[in-house]
Amino acid sequence: MTSTPGTLPADALLVPSGAHVLGDPAAPVTIVEFGDLECPYCRDAAPVLRELVEGSRGRVRLVWRHFPLFEVHPHALTAALAVEAAGDRFWELHERLFEHQDRLTDADLVAHAAAVGVPDPASVAGEAAQAHADAVRRDYADGIAAGVRGTPTLFVDGVLWRGRVARDRLEKAVEEAYAGHR
Repeated sequence: MTSTPGTLPADALLVPSGAHVLGDPAAPVTIVEFGDLECPYCRDAAPVLRELVEGSRGRVRLVWRHFPLFEVHPHALTAALAVEAAGDRFWELHERLFEHQDRLTDADLVAHAAAVGVPDPASVAGEAAQAHADAVRRDYADGIAAGVRGTPTLFVDGVLWRGRVARDRLEKAVEEAYAGHR
């Protein structure tokens, strides 16, 4: 896919190998979200994005990329490490942390991991979670390279999304992107 002004290839910088995908990994339309698990705007966008993916009949996938605003949100980085450490329970822990943004200490992260069935809940906090720092750093660096400055920042098939995350506007953007795949 070639880039045009204001767009990025949806498969290079934005969707790396091993990315966390919600929905059909082969869906023709990709929404990439650079987000922060302690950001209230990301929390508000999460159900809108989930409903869009689930109601798309396999046409839309959501890719989550970490962009922890650690200077504003003191637990954003440890929350990002925790969901990375959750492995196959990534999306379950991701959703739970949004539901409990007021409880993101290391002890809280371990309790949340246990609640969603992470096999070794202690692995999501402290030194054990640091094993996932490179993945979070990669996401953050890719976000900077893509022009991300705040959260949530969305790209719909490589096109930077501007404005509030509202389902009706996103559905329109997805339909336009999908039309380009037919």
